[in-house]
Amino acid sequence: MYAISPDGQEVAYTSNIDEVEATSTNNEIFVVSINVGQVSNLPGIGSQVENLRHVEPRKIPTSPGADTTPLYSPDGRYLAWRSQARAGFEADKWRLLVQDRQSGKTRDLTEKFDRWVGSFTWCADSKCLVFTAEDHGESPIFIVALNQQPEEVTRLHADDLTLAPGSISVFFSRASIVAPTEIWRLGSVDSALLDSLRRRGNDVIVAKAEPTPVTHMNDTLLSQIDMPPLESFTFKGANDEEVQGFMVKPPGFDPNKKYPLKFLIHGGPQGAWGNEWTYRWNAELFAATGSYVVVMINFHGSTGYGQKFTDSISGDWGGKPYVDLMKGLDYVEKTFPFIDKNREAALGASYGGYMANWILGHTNRFKCIVSHDGTFNTESVYGTTEELWFPEWEFKGPPWENRELYRKFSPHLFADKFKTPTLVVHGQNDYRLDVSEGFQLFTTLQRLVIPS
Repeated sequence: MYAISPDGQEVAYTSNIDEVEATSTNNEIFVVSINVGQVSNLPGIGSQVENLRHVEPRKIPTSPGADTTPLYSPDGRYLAWRSQARAGFEADKWRLLVQDRQSGKTRDLTEKFDRWVGSFTWCADSKCLVFTAEDHGESPIFIVALNQQPEEVTRLHADDLTLAPGSISVFFSRASIVAPTEIWRLGSVDSALLDSLRRRGNDVIVAKAEPTPVTHMNDTLLSQIDMPPLESFTFKGANDEEVQGFMVKPPGFDPNKKYPLKFLIHGGPQGAWGNEWTYRWNAELFAATGSYVVVMINFHGSTGYGQKFTDSISGDWGGKPYVDLMKGLDYVEKTFPFIDKNREAALGASYGGYMANWILGHTNRFKCIVSHDGTFNTESVYGTTEELWFPEWEFKGPPWENRELYRKFSPHLFADKFKTPTLVVHGQNDYRLDVSEGFQLFTTLQRLVIPS
């Protein structure tokens, strides 16, 4: 989370200097001169390095929320970074800010763009930037000039954008539900591309902007594996609002057969399922082991659907998200006759683990549940996490100030309704959610003589 200016005279870096980091998301951008001359292979290098240590950094004043990932423009005139406006909220909208280093004027290039800016880099001519932004299960590439609105360049799942030195090509990583990350290239990325997109309409991909693969590390292996594509569906969830879900069918799928269901619940809670590869919760592998249909719901609170949708989970952990999950399950049971609704398992980690625990006390429709590193007792989580800003935002303060909300959505208070066989998985090195949460859940299940 640092960058060096093109002339090599300055470094911009990210740091949180608040007194108690556990209650702060206030990462900030600092710049400091590194013009100490050539120190390598010269006598007196020790004293020059010592002088470097005493150069005072200058903080760039911005927001009370997080500011991070600074990046200088190729011509050195501008400094860009990602910023969040609200203090203490890790899931606030990520904006793209640009500061003119001469005048000090800062602009928000995504003020009217209701998605999170992810990875970004400069165009070769320093007149625009390209960035990724999560949207409905993808992470397309966008381009934005310094005084205009973003335009979509290409729709895929991209990340890790970087400008090739001395070139107008941007390289990036691309993944999908059926393929791990490879390196891809987007040629001729400059303000002329932006002008061309506007002239022809942003739904028309200009030929010179077509992404092309650079690496083919997995081609041979993937050609030997049957991995069905990701299928999207929508339904009416909480508040009768549209919610998106995804399905992955097993290899060798036969629509005339009945298949058990694995119902995956994402974490965050401000996260999302989508057309991406993962080495931890891989939907293709879940589908292939035992021949299951896998269903994943991007419930209220998920990212990629606008900040209002994301904000809607805070203070409502067991409310709208649970309604979305149950309505989504109702929808797939009714719509897809190949799902055996008598053989369904729910699996989740982190917030997904919390929801697995919440489901334990609110429905018996699943034959078994997997709870991985989840919240069991909302009050004890507060006392054992090293990210105090997280529960204080999600539950509107510490427990002694808002105990009613903590208890309203605490799974442990519904243990008298637990009946479903459960696999409890927890790690000693999870510092967000202490392993004691897993012990409490497992002890409760054992005491209730529930297979666990």
